[in-house]
Amino acid sequence: MTEQPHAITLSFPPRAVQKVVNPIMRFLLRTPVMGAARRQLMVMSFNGRKTGRRYSFPLSAYQIDKDLYALSDAAWTRNFRDAATAQVLYDGKTTSMRGELIQDRAAVADLYRRFAESKGVKNAQRMMAMKFRDRHMPTLEDFTEAVEQNHLVAIRFTPLD
Repeated sequence: MTEQPHAITLSFPPRAVQKVVNPIMRFLLRTPVMGAARRQLMVMSFNGRKTGRRYSFPLSAYQIDKDLYALSDAAWTRNFRDAATAQVLYDGKTTSMRGELIQDRAAVADLYRRFAESKGVKNAQRMMAMKFRDRHMPTLEDFTEAVEQNHLVAIRFTPLD
């Protein structure tokens, strides 16, 4: 008997594509050309916690309950372990924000699920770079499994006063 594939799999573009597209997106998100995409994407800039190196890259922006989040499996998220300041370009405006890493599996799974449900199956898969088995909305348990399996985390951004 064959094993059933996971309910959620990650489906990011290849690194080579990202290396070409990211600089273009960083530029375009600063212009009105992007239209509605300016509310789906953001450019985040921050200094590395240990190296002090400056990072700046585009990523998906997740509005959940009026809060702005980054949802990711990437190593750069560790820079926000004890909270860190970032400049976030979102919807055409750059704001200094405090990024707080959320690693609690249940909380992260709930954020992924709520965002997916707010967008619907087709849009959620595209916006979250995920594929849902059987093309239906995964359960909270499915999202919890994906969080554990893929080391997914969330970063909540709040404006600095």
